Amino acid sequence: MSAQRIVIKLGSSTLTDENGKIDAGYIRQLAEQVALLRERGSQVLIVSSAAIPAGLEALGFPAQRPDNIPTLQAAAAVGQLELSRVYADAFSEQGIRIGQILLTRFDLENRSSYLHVRDTLEKLLELGSVPLINENDTVAVDEIRFGDNDTLAAQAAIIVKADLVILLSDIEGLYTADPRVVEDAQLLESIASFTEELIAGVGAAGTSRGSGGMVTKIEAARMLMAAGIPMVICEGHRANAVLDASEGKPVGTLFTQDGSRRQAHAKKLWRALSGSVKGSVLIDDGAVAALREKGSSLLPVGVKSVEGSFLTGSAVDIRTSKGFLIGRGISNYTSDELSLAAGHKTSEMAEHRFSAQGASAEVIHRDQLVIF
Repeated sequence: MSAQRIVIKLGSSTLTDENGKIDAGYIRQLAEQVALLRERGSQVLIVSSAAIPAGLEALGFPAQRPDNIPTLQAAAAVGQLELSRVYADAFSEQGIRIGQILLTRFDLENRSSYLHVRDTLEKLLELGSVPLINENDTVAVDEIRFGDNDTLAAQAAIIVKADLVILLSDIEGLYTADPRVVEDAQLLESIASFTEELIAGVGAAGTSRGSGGMVTKIEAARMLMAAGIPMVICEGHRANAVLDASEGKPVGTLFTQDGSRRQAHAKKLWRALSGSVKGSVLIDDGAVAALREKGSSLLPVGVKSVEGSFLTGSAVDIRTSKGFLIGRGISNYTSDELSLAAGHKTSEMAEHRFSAQGASAEVIHRDQLVIF
């Protein structure tokens, strides 16, 4: 049976040809697959990159991305119109209307605007439209950027409680090593959890036409697995890739949560995952076990060290003592306070210049913490 609510993400390298120009023919083929999905009763949302390449093409720039921010943002302003026109034309041939949504991380960090985004997406689906989502590159700066549309696709799927996310890429899936470097790298067909060995073998950068790579896809997979939403990475130009993935056929790499783990609540996911990460907290083995096996809050005694500079209320990564990412949450401490408190029991806190109120607080409360 096909998934009922599907988020499809397309990267710039998938949407552009070898000359960096938007591949309108490919988008028409995508529209045909989406039309078939809708005939089967599925709702579809599309997260699309390539506004900047579309703008560079329209403005007569070379395909290579410039490093000048105003030029990139101007290209995005022109490209959003060009790209949405190509989508609108292709989907209108199938009798489907597109509704464009442009977002920054700020829109999702604020609870009120987050809920407005959710309501707008739900209404578009109710009205039979296909939401076309992209980062608003015309105004986004580092502090409010998602950084890549893999993360944005994961956020969109969590917002609408999707049944499946399909990342259409220029690579077939996740391999045991970077297949561009290691000739005998093997495709991993299914992943239920991440290990340090698996992450170490992942290739980093994508192509010159995009901003993502396998690392950002792993980030999206972690978020979605915490939410209990399956994700597939597959080669975007494979025939019927979207249809096959939606039907559960073996396509690329499937990421699906281990059935023994509980899914995080929607509001917890928003609190822990919507903000940009400001630093990391490295914890000892006892704290790792308490978080993973008991669902505990993170206490100062379990903290070994702190990386980065952050304030109270910031999103921080939670890592093992070797730096392996296991979760994310909202810190009740500043980085300076936590550096002083690290490794100390509550009874010892008064000796380290903490007030009674500060001494009794968890570093990260379990209600504001997501384990990957």
